[in-house]
Amino acid sequence: MELRDYIRILHKSWALIVAITLAGMGLGALATIFATPQYQSSTQLYVSVRSEGSQTGELVQGSTFARQIVASYVDVVRTGVVLDPVIEELNLQVSSGELAEFVTASSPLNTVLINISATSSDAQQAADIANAVGESFKDVVQTKLEATNASGQSPVQLTTTQAASVAQVPTSPNPKLNLALGLLVGLALGVGVAILRSVLDTRIHSLHDIEQITEKPLLGGIAFDPDTKTRPLIVHADPRNPRAESFRSLRTNLQFLNVGEGSRSFVITSAGPSEGKSTTSANLAISLAETGARVVLIEGDLRLPKVSEYMGVETGAGLTDVLIGKADLADVMHRWGRGQLYVLPAGRIPPNPSELLGSAAMDRVLAKLNDGFDYVLIDAPPVLLVTDAAVVGKKTSGVIMVVASSRTTKQGFGAAVRTLETAGTNILGVIVTMLPTKGPDSYGYGSYGYGHELEAIGAKEKRRGRFRGKRGSA
Repeated sequence: MELRDYIRILHKSWALIVAITLAGMGLGALATIFATPQYQSSTQLYVSVRSEGSQTGELVQGSTFARQIVASYVDVVRTGVVLDPVIEELNLQVSSGELAEFVTASSPLNTVLINISATSSDAQQAADIANAVGESFKDVVQTKLEATNASGQSPVQLTTTQAASVAQVPTSPNPKLNLALGLLVGLALGVGVAILRSVLDTRIHSLHDIEQITEKPLLGGIAFDPDTKTRPLIVHADPRNPRAESFRSLRTNLQFLNVGEGSRSFVITSAGPSEGKSTTSANLAISLAETGARVVLIEGDLRLPKVSEYMGVETGAGLTDVLIGKADLADVMHRWGRGQLYVLPAGRIPPNPSELLGSAAMDRVLAKLNDGFDYVLIDAPPVLLVTDAAVVGKKTSGVIMVVASSRTTKQGFGAAVRTLETAGTNILGVIVTMLPTKGPDSYGYGSYGYGHELEAIGAKEKRRGRFRGKRGSA
């Protein structure tokens, strides 16, 4: 994954990340509220070694010996020999091992000081324990650990330099620290969940997802419209709708598509069902006809035709009747709207759609339509369900793949591309449908390298008459 992918993930999942981060801070706040306050008090002991004389060498040796034994003394503080007397003195209902969990001892480096700290939910008790442990430790060292001299004194002397006092403020919980930890943990967890969800998501969302599967160009993006099912034809019904603008941008890109000197006949298909290929075919045909070009839209899905339903044309006779010689092409074509747009419905559903679409009769129909129209659009069934799109695609300029954002899977699209390439079908480009109007994957002019510049060029060329079209008959 590249940096832009991580940025897109953060942009797309910012709400999830914020929610998890706030949850982490909430847990930190709850931990602060429900935690029992703990108080800590400390006492400090100074370790010295008695010297028989006052010679400088003896003083140095005593000081060095004191620093050496301090490290060992620190480990003794939390043992039973020191803590048992404290338990008895303060009448504590714990064992020496349990009390040791609340007592700490340390010595600053290269010093003869020992710091003893005690923690308790009672501030007074913490101070009492710290002082009692200090006194017990002094007694243990001077009476049990170090041998006394001839005068009955221990050569090691421990002096309390600072007695433990009652703490006024608890050391824990620390509200600021808990909230900061909750924030950091929640943020890290939120980002991790967002990235994991993106990695496990096999659906196509962006141009980068398509580029990983095929090098074919992206011809356009169609904005998502929740009213598509009730209003599939949007170009003429609501010209200012973002979805209508999407089809006009697609029309411009299709006009400049380099397909050589041959015909402009295109098969429009998708990997699977419900990806918007039929509505894309219909609206693209309408937008092309608005330029003054002669356009024919063929309902090539002979299994589950939808174009005739969207366009509102009679389906009693159509392409299948022409292919089996039961009707003439001119008799079954329907003129649609005020422009030069004609619709050729599927006709009766045949038992052998692939054979009919791959027949010589289909070659003759396409040849006649290519001579009489500027654009021939064929709405074909999904590639992964049947072979119809691959069969008829070899008879045209090429196939245009429709991919539904957040619905089409990468595996499905990749399989469809491989199927068409194996069949020797030319894939001209990709159209992404159902693009969100907001967010990192949203549709917008220039989002994928196309924009107002192409629209301006298309309008200029139209005025020059470059797209006047051929004036043949249907």
